[in-house]
Amino acid sequence: MEKFLVTGMSCAACSARVEKAVSGVPGVASCSVSLLTNTMGVEGTATSKEIIDAVIKAGYGASSLDGKASDAGQGQKVPAADAAMSEDILADKETPILKRRLVTSLVLLVPLMYMSMGHTMAGFPVPALLNGNPIGLALVQMLLAVAIMIINRKFFVNGWHGIVNRAPNMDTLVGLGSSASFVWSIVVLLGMTRSAADGNAAALQEGLHGLYFESAAMILALITVGKMLEARSKGRTTDALRALMRLAPRRATLWQDGVEKDVPVEEVKVGDIYVVRPGENIPVDGEVIEGMSAVNEASLTGESIPVDKAPGDHVSAATVNQSGYLRCRALRVGQDTTLAQIIQMVSDAAATKAPIAKIADRVSGVFVPVVISIALLVTVIWLLAGETLGFALARGIAVLVISCPCALGLATPVAIMVGNGLGARHGILFKTAASLEETGRTQIVALDKTGTITKGEPRVTDIVPAGVSSEELLALAHALESRSEHPLARAIVHHAAEKGLGEVREVTDFQALPGQGLEGMLDGARLCGGNLAFVSSRAEVSKDMRERAKELAAEGKTPLFFARDNVFLGLVAVADVIKEDSAEAIADLRAMGIRVVMLTGDNERTAKAIGRQAGVDEVIAGVLPEGKERVVRELKLQGKVAMVGDGINDAPALTRADTGIAIGAGTDVAIDAADVVLMKSTLRDVPAAIRLSKATLRNIHENLFWAFIYNIIGIPVAAGALVHSFGIALSPMLGAAAMSLSSFCVVSNALRLNFAKVYRDANDREAGSGNQSAPAPSEPQTQPTTITAAPQGDAAQGKVSREEKTMIKTIGVKGMMCPHCEKHTKEALEKIDGVVCATADHKACQVVVEMSRDVSEDELKAAVTGAGYEYLGVK
Repeated sequence: MEKFLVTGMSCAACSARVEKAVSGVPGVASCSVSLLTNTMGVEGTATSKEIIDAVIKAGYGASSLDGKASDAGQGQKVPAADAAMSEDILADKETPILKRRLVTSLVLLVPLMYMSMGHTMAGFPVPALLNGNPIGLALVQMLLAVAIMIINRKFFVNGWHGIVNRAPNMDTLVGLGSSASFVWSIVVLLGMTRSAADGNAAALQEGLHGLYFESAAMILALITVGKMLEARSKGRTTDALRALMRLAPRRATLWQDGVEKDVPVEEVKVGDIYVVRPGENIPVDGEVIEGMSAVNEASLTGESIPVDKAPGDHVSAATVNQSGYLRCRALRVGQDTTLAQIIQMVSDAAATKAPIAKIADRVSGVFVPVVISIALLVTVIWLLAGETLGFALARGIAVLVISCPCALGLATPVAIMVGNGLGARHGILFKTAASLEETGRTQIVALDKTGTITKGEPRVTDIVPAGVSSEELLALAHALESRSEHPLARAIVHHAAEKGLGEVREVTDFQALPGQGLEGMLDGARLCGGNLAFVSSRAEVSKDMRERAKELAAEGKTPLFFARDNVFLGLVAVADVIKEDSAEAIADLRAMGIRVVMLTGDNERTAKAIGRQAGVDEVIAGVLPEGKERVVRELKLQGKVAMVGDGINDAPALTRADTGIAIGAGTDVAIDAADVVLMKSTLRDVPAAIRLSKATLRNIHENLFWAFIYNIIGIPVAAGALVHSFGIALSPMLGAAAMSLSSFCVVSNALRLNFAKVYRDANDREAGSGNQSAPAPSEPQTQPTTITAAPQGDAAQGKVSREEKTMIKTIGVKGMMCPHCEKHTKEALEKIDGVVCATADHKACQVVVEMSRDVSEDELKAAVTGAGYEYLGVK
C-alpha cells in the first residue's frame, strides 16, 4: 500500500470525492481516504503521478508519503514526507491556527453583536455619532461583518473550489449560508438608503431590524469554534500513535575497534555492534552477544514486568535496559525494527476503511447537493406560503448551516484510530480497520495447541521416586539426560537447573538407543532411563508404578523410567504444559459466548487431557500441520472463525480464517498472514482483542446514530417544521451552533474508548449468546467434545473422515501483492458453487483451484476480475 498526504479536505464529502476520483484511475485496485489523518492509502499498479494528478483534478492537494513523487495542487505547498507517516504529519497544526482566527473574530464580533442585538433590540447606548443614525449603524455592522468574513475566508475559498470542481462540501454550505445572510443584508441596506432619502424614519428602523450582518459573522465564528474543538479532539485520537513514534531512539553507541562511538541511529547498519548502558533505550533490534540485564518491554508489549536477557537473546528497539551492561549485534534497523513495524501497522490501519463506514460514505457523497436543494426548496415553499423574503431566507440559511456531513465522515475513523491506539498500548495490533471490525464478530476461536495453549516446550510435571528420594532421582536423571539432545532430556536438565542442582555428575560409556532410551556408567553403577519397555527389561517395575504411569499418560504426560544396576529408581513425567493464563483466557472466551476449539496433532488421549485442563469446548486431534487450513474451512460453515497460531505452518489457516491472530509476535510468515498481531505470548490478549473490537464497533454505531439522527431531526426543525405547531423558528445562528457541536460530540464520544476495559477482572462475568455461565479456571471443567481426524490421507488434511472426488485447475492471476490479496482472491473463488478450495500464491501469480465439478473458465474469470485482479487463464 502506498500512502499519500491529502490537503484541502474539510468534510466527509471531500474525502468521498477524493476516493471516487482516485478509484477511477486505471490500475488502482483499492483506495481509502482518512479524513481524520488527512491521509490516503492506495493499492494497485498506478503510478504516484497518476494518483496525485487525479487528486489535484478533483480540487485537492496531494503528496506521496513514500517519497516517490509529490505535487501540491490548490496552490498549497506540501512538504516532502518521510518514508513512513511521521509524528510531524500527525501533529495538531490546525488548533493553533483556528484559535487565532477565533480570537480575532470574537474581538470584532462583540461590538457587532452589541450594535445589532444590544442597541437595536435592547436599547443599549452607542457613541453619539451613531445614536439615531440607522444608516451609520448598518454601515458599521457591514464593515465588521466584512472583516470577520475576510478572517474566515477559508470557508469561502474552499467552498468555491467545491462548486467549481462540482464537489460541494461542508465549507460550501457554510459559505452559502453566510453569503446569503450578507447579500440579503446589503439589499436591505440599499432599501434603507432609499427610505432615508424619502424621510421615512419608520422604514429605516424596520430595515435596521431586518439586517442579518450579525448572522453572517456569527455563523462563521460558531463554525470556527466547532472546528477548533473538533481539531483538538481529533489531535487527541492520534496520541497513542504519536507516543509510539516518540519512543524511537535518536542516538546509538557503536562499538568500533574497541572504542565507543556515539552516532545518530540512522547510521547503524545490520551487523554493527552497539552497547547499551543501564537506563538507556535500545536503539535497534539486535541479539545480545555480551552481558546480562533485565529489559523493560512495556513500550512494545504493554507488559510491565522486565524480561531477563542473556547472550543469544533478542532485544527490540525502544525497550529500556534496566540493570546491566549489554553489548549487542544489530539485526534489524530503520523501517525493519519491531517498533517501526508496529507504527506501520497502526498507521496503515488508520489509512484503511472499515466496511461499516461505507454507509456513511454513500450518504456523504450526495449529502451536500441534497442539502442545498432542500434549502432552496424550503425558501420557495415559505415564499409561496405567503411569508416575507427575510423569513423564508432565514429558514433556507438555517438548513444550510445546521447540516453537518463532518459528523458522518468522522463517525468511523475517529473510533478506529482510538481503538487502534488503545490496542497498541496493550500490545494488540490490528492491521486494518476491517480486521478491527471483524474481530468483534467472532463466534468460534480455533486455537493451535503447541505454543498457543501450551508453552511449546516440555517441562517436568511429576517426580515419582521408588526407594530413593525425589532429589536423588532427579540428580541421577539429570546426570544421564544431560548427555542427550532430545527435547524430553532438555526438560529434565532445565528442571534440575531450576532446582539449583550442583555440577553435573559425569556419565561414562554413554549410549543413546533410538526409540528406547539412554544408558551409561555413573560411579561404577550402570544407569539407564527411557520408556517402560526398555527399563522393564533391565529392572522390575511394580504394578503400582505401572498404574501410576498410565494415569500420567492419560493426563497427556510422558513418563520416563529410570533404573540403576537392575533396581528400579522411579519415574519422571514430562509434558508440554499449558501456559499459566490459558485456562483463564479460554474461560473468558466461553463467558463471551464464543465456542473454543483446540487443534492438535496429538493422539486422542493426550489431546483430551490437554483439552480438559484448558477447558475448551471441542478438541480436534490428529491434525497434521498442513491440515489446519481445511479444519478452519469446515469450521467457517458453522460461524465466524478466528484462528490463533504462532508458526509458519499456521499461515494457511490464519489466512483462511475470518480473522487470523498471530500470538507472541509469532514468525514473520505468521505475522504476514494474520489480521491481528499480539505482541505478547499470553492467550489473555485474544479475548481482550475481541472485547476491544466489540467496544469499538459499539462506539461506531453510537457515532453513526448521532450523526444520522442529528441531521434527520435538525434539518426539518431548521426548515421551520415546528413554526406552526409550537412557534419555534430556528435562527441561522442557533443552526450554526448546533452544527459546531455535532462533530465535537462525535469525536468526544470516540475518545471515551480510551477508558474501555479490555481485560476482564476476576469477578466479572459477561453474558454470552451461547454460554451464560462458563466455568472459571479454578472450577472443574466439563469433558470437551473430541473429534479424531480421519486416518492416513484425510488425517493429513485434518478433517473428519469424508471422501470427495475433486479436480484441480491452476489459473494465472495478476495484481496480487500480499497475503491479504491472496485471501481476497481465495474468498472470491470459493464463493463459486463447486469450488472446494482455492490456494493463492501472489509471488507465483497463480491460484490452485480444487473443484467438486468442472467449473467453467468464465465463472473463474468473473470471480477473479470481480475481486479486482486480472485473469490470465488456465495454466
